[in-house]
Amino acid sequence: MPTNDNQILSDLGFEVVPVAGRIGAEVRGIELSADLGAAALGALRSTLNRYKVLFFRGQTHLDDAGQEAFAAALGKPLAHPTVPVKSGSSWLLELDSQYGGRANSWHTDITFIDTYPWASILRAVVLPASGGDTVWANTATAYDDLAPELKELAERLWAVHSNDYDYASARKDVTEEAVKRHKDVFASTVYETEHPLVHVHPETGERNLLLGHFLKKIVGLSTADSARLFGFFQDHVTRLENTVRWRWMVGDVAIWDNRATQHYAINDYGDQHRVMRRVTLRGEVPVSVDGRRSIARKPGAGALQAAE
Repeated sequence: MPTNDNQILSDLGFEVVPVAGRIGAEVRGIELSADLGAAALGALRSTLNRYKVLFFRGQTHLDDAGQEAFAAALGKPLAHPTVPVKSGSSWLLELDSQYGGRANSWHTDITFIDTYPWASILRAVVLPASGGDTVWANTATAYDDLAPELKELAERLWAVHSNDYDYASARKDVTEEAVKRHKDVFASTVYETEHPLVHVHPETGERNLLLGHFLKKIVGLSTADSARLFGFFQDHVTRLENTVRWRWMVGDVAIWDNRATQHYAINDYGDQHRVMRRVTLRGEVPVSVDGRRSIARKPGAGALQAAE
């Protein structure tokens, strides 16, 4: 993080405390709101570029409207393409464990569209007494750890991402009701986008691996070879040294750079209740190392924007 951003945050009374070695920092002494001002919002964005995910304890002053207003100040909110927003809100997606809100697999949010989110803002509303942590992984350091020959291979590969994927295979103990809900709601309109396996971050210039459970198939390969390569590169992303784990408290907020991370909400809390509310911010079309841009295949480029 540049010195001037450190100074801006320090002058405002904020403190940035790294949580893990490669990813994640807690920002202390701050109340998130739409009134933070351009300097503070810009400094937070630069800090996010460095640490990939930022944690804010005790933001209990935020309600749904406050979370949406803060999100709109930080970027351009993006409603989920298929899942209805929470009643009474414009962009909030409610993740309720009693209604299928258990995303217990590694993913980057909404990569099945071309302008998938650059950031996600998640607020803890109801939490189990134990369990329910979230883990994030740094996809830039995952790329950096690859041998040169593997970097060259990854940079040549493209993959189809879709919301019409094998939902049950990515999870354990999935009920028929959950599978039906996935088909009827989450995959009610099928989206497919071709993304490069390595994309160049538009702000930092870092190269990031773009994978996660929405990856359906690597272009030009057999299903078997695609699965093997996906598993290999995905394992590099989720190595423990690339990760940070957050133990939630009610009122906590996490903001992550969705272009440089994957995350996993751990489903280890049984029948206990967990409710999180999320706003995502529209991103840019990813660009490969050789300058090519991702391509929306279904329902077609611009279809999401036209529907909004």
